[in-house]
Amino acid sequence: MSACIAACVRSAARLQPGTCKSIFIASQKLANVQPDGGDEIMKKIEAVNDFVVKFANVNGTGSSSANALFVKAVFRMGIPVSPRNIFPSNIQGLPTWYEVRICEKGYLGRRGGGSDIMVSVNPQSIAKDIQDVTAGGYFIYDSTKPLDKKLVRDDIHILPIPLMEISMREYTDPRQRQLFKNVIYVGALAALVDIEFEVLTGLIGDQFKGKEKLIAPNVHALELGYQYAKDHFQCPLGLRLKRCDKVGNRILIDGNTACGLGAVYGGATVAAWYPITPSTSVVDAFEKYANRLRVDAGTGEKNFAIMQAEDELAAMGMVIGANWNGARSFTATSGPGVSLMSEFLGLAYFAEIPTVLIDVQRSGPSTGMPTRTQQSDIISAAYASHGDTKHVLLFPATPKECFDMTAEAFDLAEQLQTPIIMLTDLELGMNDHLSQPLHWDDKRSYKRGKTLSAEQLDKIEKFGRYLDVDGDGICYRTIPGTHASKGAFFTRGTSRDTYAVYTEDGDKYVENMDRLIRKFETAKQYVPAPELYKQHDNAAYGVIFFGTSTESSLEALDILADEGMRLNALRIRAFPFSEVVDDFIARHEKVFVVEQNRDAQLRTLLMAENDVPPQKMIPVLNYDGMPITAQQILRKIRGYLHPATVTPIRKSV
Repeated sequence: MSACIAACVRSAARLQPGTCKSIFIASQKLANVQPDGGDEIMKKIEAVNDFVVKFANVNGTGSSSANALFVKAVFRMGIPVSPRNIFPSNIQGLPTWYEVRICEKGYLGRRGGGSDIMVSVNPQSIAKDIQDVTAGGYFIYDSTKPLDKKLVRDDIHILPIPLMEISMREYTDPRQRQLFKNVIYVGALAALVDIEFEVLTGLIGDQFKGKEKLIAPNVHALELGYQYAKDHFQCPLGLRLKRCDKVGNRILIDGNTACGLGAVYGGATVAAWYPITPSTSVVDAFEKYANRLRVDAGTGEKNFAIMQAEDELAAMGMVIGANWNGARSFTATSGPGVSLMSEFLGLAYFAEIPTVLIDVQRSGPSTGMPTRTQQSDIISAAYASHGDTKHVLLFPATPKECFDMTAEAFDLAEQLQTPIIMLTDLELGMNDHLSQPLHWDDKRSYKRGKTLSAEQLDKIEKFGRYLDVDGDGICYRTIPGTHASKGAFFTRGTSRDTYAVYTEDGDKYVENMDRLIRKFETAKQYVPAPELYKQHDNAAYGVIFFGTSTESSLEALDILADEGMRLNALRIRAFPFSEVVDDFIARHEKVFVVEQNRDAQLRTLLMAENDVPPQKMIPVLNYDGMPITAQQILRKIRGYLHPATVTPIRKSV
């Protein structure tokens, strides 16, 4: 395989510019750039390992593999990279973008503010794409068709590459022409930003291991783009990559994959779900890894079950039934699914049946923007169902936490005998992220909570399913079939006494509801603790954030510190909120609460559950469907701490 790759590298053919050269020269004249490496009139951006590349493609054209190839190459050069896919809710045909932030300092949140290099291969969006480029940046486009002169900007560098023309000349199959066109622009980028070519060929070899026939054509496509860029442009550009060692032992993985793997290691044997963007790949990942790890080597029998229900409500019903029977079961959905599942979530809460739900949040309400991200299900998840209901919530911020918290969710569900809802979002779930490696202790045992065995039942004179024996609100339960004659109880969603006998006695109802609140208070001892950052004794202001707001919040805090403004920070990882959260808020004059929704839902939950005065918490919000940026956070905090002073103009008398 390596010999094949080496042969392809050695056989790189230099393209004949032909008519493409004239198109290139004409475009550069319009952009006030001298061709062939001459003196440039305009200013150019210069940076090493610190810029944003954005790809503008057509959905369904196979561009994702090529874009991922670029990201993995940056990653293998030891440079921190943060990609995000911006895609439409249809299957194919509409514009899609892939934004890649490269940052040696390790900031992984979305930068915002436009792209430094735009690779535009979609005529539908070209007018928008060229406007997205920052002044002094680079616009790379498929010049097979000439660029409309009205679109040309004189403050950016325009680099035309006839991608489709090259592809049509080299390949006859229409599908190959489309696919290899994408690989060609990756090869061109390799020359333009100085990607080590052997890294790309190594990735191609890894990708097509077992399909060696595909290696040579893909390497050749890389070479076509690489040599074209070398022949026609001064390489590298002002923006370039340089190998470093800032990645360490981290891996690239998306949150949904980590959740699916976490469910396998967490002991899940049953998954029931109804497909919905952006959560479907959670169950896909669970199936993938269960097929590897949950199949009996001797018999080939699958030790797991996956059921696609007719709707989300039915899926939750299946999960509750499986957990009631002693299997660890879960479902995955998004906001609309949580709405539909609310009835059964109330049943699981009141009947106290362990349940795990992974909610990959998206923009709402209703259908909203199904392929955009938000943190907008906090209130609906915390109080899902009618009546007085409170659910335990988990807030992961990284793929590693997706893995760890998913596995932990099954322990928590059985220990607390209640639904556990883990809130991720599209940004975390569907995009690759730099993450610490996923680890599992093989000595770890599952925590089944207060589950009585047959021997324990024999020692009990009379079993009471809802007796608070220990005073922590958590009762003892049995699993069907544990004992031949003891431990049976009737599970219902109606009111009952401590022995699971139906009653409409108000005192018995109040006793039960008060016990459920005691159990919720007990949950504070079980859920992941909040994480404190940058604690300064004399800091008057604090910042609270959670989930995917974390990376941008930390970046903003670093910038503020460089400006002489020191703020303390706390990351919430679970609800109910612990005393650490109360203490943090109490120690500061004001606290900024960063979240990605319109209504400041986390702030609302803090006010409602922890009696925090509204005036003490300043909302920092973003809800446009894109991840919040450090600059958006900075604008809000700076605007509050240093409000602009305006002197009114007085009319002369």
